Amino acid sequence: MDTDDQIHPLSAREIALRTKEIEAETGDLSPFQKVLLGTDGSVTHLLSLATEGLVGVKTRLQEVIPADREVAHLLAMHEGDRVNHRIVDLGEGHDGRPLIYAISYTPINRLTPEIATDLMKADIPIGIILRQHRIESRREILTIDSYPADAHLAEIFGIIPGEPLFARRYRIIHKEEPLMVITEIFSSGTFSDTKRVIVDTPARLHLGLIDLNGSSGRVDGGIGITLDRPHLLVEARAAGRVSVLGGDEESRRRAAEAATAMIDHFGLSGGATIILHTLLPRHAGLGSGTQIALATGRAVAELYGRSVRALDLARITGRGGTSGIGTAAFDSGGFIIDGGHKFGQNKEKTGFKPSSASRGITPAPVTIRHPFPDEFGILLVTPDTQPGASEEAEVDIFSQHCPVPLSEVQEICHLVMMQMLPAVVESDIEQFGKVVNRLQKIGFKRHEVELQPEKVRNLPAILCEAGAYGAGLSSFGPTVYAIIRKGDEAVAAAARTALEGIGGTVEEVSARNTGAIVRMG
Repeated sequence: MDTDDQIHPLSAREIALRTKEIEAETGDLSPFQKVLLGTDGSVTHLLSLATEGLVGVKTRLQEVIPADREVAHLLAMHEGDRVNHRIVDLGEGHDGRPLIYAISYTPINRLTPEIATDLMKADIPIGIILRQHRIESRREILTIDSYPADAHLAEIFGIIPGEPLFARRYRIIHKEEPLMVITEIFSSGTFSDTKRVIVDTPARLHLGLIDLNGSSGRVDGGIGITLDRPHLLVEARAAGRVSVLGGDEESRRRAAEAATAMIDHFGLSGGATIILHTLLPRHAGLGSGTQIALATGRAVAELYGRSVRALDLARITGRGGTSGIGTAAFDSGGFIIDGGHKFGQNKEKTGFKPSSASRGITPAPVTIRHPFPDEFGILLVTPDTQPGASEEAEVDIFSQHCPVPLSEVQEICHLVMMQMLPAVVESDIEQFGKVVNRLQKIGFKRHEVELQPEKVRNLPAILCEAGAYGAGLSSFGPTVYAIIRKGDEAVAAAARTALEGIGGTVEEVSARNTGAIVRMG
C-alpha cells in the first residue's frame, strides 16, 4: 500500500502559476474557468450558480473494478482492491449540453451502504451525495492540465478534435483518508467570456505539377489529395492588436502575417489573438504554410463578420501563386486538379517560380474536384531527415530545372486525364497506383525525387515491393505516401523497417472529402 504522505497537493500559489502556464499556450482563461480549475469546493454548486438552474447528471459508465497501480497510490489502498469507477456528465438540466466530464474512483470498503447505493444507482452529483449524507470532507487538488480533445471527448462536448480541454484531478479526503479521486474535464469554450472562432483545416498530398514547360500558354497545374490527418486547428479571439500563441517561431510568423494582411485588407480597427492549437509538420510536403495562412485568414474574417472566398483568402495572404491544390483542399477537399496560370509576356506569370515567390497571383482555378474513394488507404511515411525545400531553395530549384521537356508534359497530361482521373471515378486502385509510380519518373516531380536523400528516394520502391499499389513523394518531401488497401499492415511494417536508423513516422490515413470546418466558440 502506498502511503498518503507521498501525495503532494498543489498550493494556491502553484495553482496560480500552473494556470498562467496554460494561458500562455491556450489564451486567457475567463475568471470562472480559473475558479473551476482551482476551487476546493463543490463544482456542482458552482455550476448551478453560473447556469442559474438545475445541474443534471448523466451516467456514462458505472462499474466495480480492481484498482490499478496509479489509482491505488492516489487512494492509499492496495493494488487490486475494489473501487467504484464512475464516468458522468454534469450538464444544464437533465438533458442539456455537457459542461463537465467527470471520472471518479471510490474505494468500496470506505462507503456506507447508503452512500454506495446513491453513488452506484442514481444520477446524483457527488457533491450532493456528500451533502445529503452529511459527510464532512475537504478537497486536495493534485494536478491542473490542458490537452487537445480526442475524437471521443470532442463528440461529447460538440467541439472539433484538437480543441483544448482543461482538466483537474483532486482527492476528497474524509476522516484523513482519501474517499474519492476525481478528474473533471471541460472544454475551453465552456464559460469562456471571449468571442472565439475555431478553424479546422486539412493537410494535403501534392502529387505533382502538370506543366512547367509553358509553351501551351499556361503553366503549373497541380494534382492533389486532401487528407483527414494530420490537421491544423487555429483559433482567433478579438483583441486590440495581433499576437500569436502556440506553435513554433516560423508558424507564429506566418500566422501573424496572415492576420495582419486580413486586417489591413478590410481596414479593421481591431486586432486578433491567434492561437495555434495543432499544427501540420513544417516543410514535410503536407501544405503547412498555405493552411496556416488560410485558416488564420478565415478565422480573422469570421471574427469580424466578413465573408470571403477561399480564392480571395489565398490572394490576400499571398498563397497559391503556383499550385492551387492547398487552396482547393481548404475550400472543398477531395481529389483535385487545378488548371494552372496563363503564361507569357503580360500574362499572370512570366517565369517558373514556386508559390512562395509568386505572391499577388490568384490561385489556379480548380478544373476537376471529385471525392477520393473511401476504400483507398493512404500510408504516410515521413522520414526524420532534412526538411523539404522552401523559400529561396525552391526558387533555385525551379530556376535550374525549368522548363521541363514538352514531351514529358504531354505524357503527364495523358496519364492524369485518361488514366488517373478515370481510376478515381471508377475506384480502380491498381490503375491509380500505376500512374502514381510513373509520375515519379517524369516532369518536375523527377527532379523533386532526385533531390532527396538516398533513403527517401528508395522508399517508394520498398513500399511497392511490400504490396503498395503506388508510392510517391508529396511536393518537395520528405513525406512519401503509399496507396494501399486499408489496414495493409505489411506495407506499414516495411515502412517502419526502412526508417530504422533514421527515424520518422508511419501512419495510415484516409482522404478527406470536405474542406475547412469553421466553428464559432
